[in-house]
Amino acid sequence: MLIQELLQQPVFGLVGRSGSGKTHLVARLLPVLKDMGLSVSTIKHTHHHIDIDKPGKDSFIHRQAGAQEVMLATPDRWVLQHSQVISPPTLPDLLLRMAPADVILVEGFHASVPTTLEVYRPEVGKDPLFLTQKTITAIASPDFSSAPPTLKHFDLDDTRAIAEYIRSSASPLPALKAE
Repeated sequence: MLIQELLQQPVFGLVGRSGSGKTHLVARLLPVLKDMGLSVSTIKHTHHHIDIDKPGKDSFIHRQAGAQEVMLATPDRWVLQHSQVISPPTLPDLLLRMAPADVILVEGFHASVPTTLEVYRPEVGKDPLFLTQKTITAIASPDFSSAPPTLKHFDLDDTRAIAEYIRSSASPLPALKAE
């Protein structure tokens, strides 16, 4: 598959404050989207530094010894650890490493995804992101009192309606400009 084709995969963003229920919603959406006949992949962005490797394991030793990438392959899955110390990966960088899918759900990278739904719970006690983020086109919440009428509104428990919106709204990233 050509690079431009990989970057044309439909993506849909999910954002929200910590504790709002983004991951729970993704876990409910995946089987519904699959039942709709879609192949779905996910990208989860975090600002936290994590390490999925364990000290003493061979893959950890490879990485500590200087390997830029370490692939761990098992009979039923593989994981690629890529060290990128100069700058954080961009969403296009990550999309290029993924197999084709009908839709890729992206949690985070809010500025890069053209169509995004915010999971908003007022009880989290923080301002909604839709006040400042222009890529948010919809909100899933138990309370819409502060949401502008320009946003699509979904009850947070209406997984089917949210999945339909994702299916109809997911789109490729805007064309990358040649420099």
